Amino acid sequence: MKQLKYISTLFLAILLATALGCASTSQQEGTGEYIDDSVITAKVKAAIFNEPSLSSAEINVETFKGIVQLSGFVSSTADERKATEITRSVAGVKSVRSDMRVK
Repeated sequence: MKQLKYISTLFLAILLATALGCASTSQQEGTGEYIDDSVITAKVKAAIFNEPSLSSAEINVETFKGIVQLSGFVSSTADERKATEITRSVAGVKSVRSDMRVK
């Protein structure tokens, strides 16, 4: 009986440590959030790539907790607005920060 109690206590301690280890903080993502952000980044990159008027090779996309940051170079301010609009239309994007520069 003592051994069963010891094993169940050990199991609960490991479960608690695992849950806390995967938790997010204000400066670090949890595992699930990292996967979600990776999916958002991929969708944004695909949407920008599918827009023929934008040079997707010069636009960098980073996502942290649903906030997408666009950086790199575009040909005009109209291209910057277009990239921002496309990014906002992607599911899961909470907000967009544009740090793109016009060449």
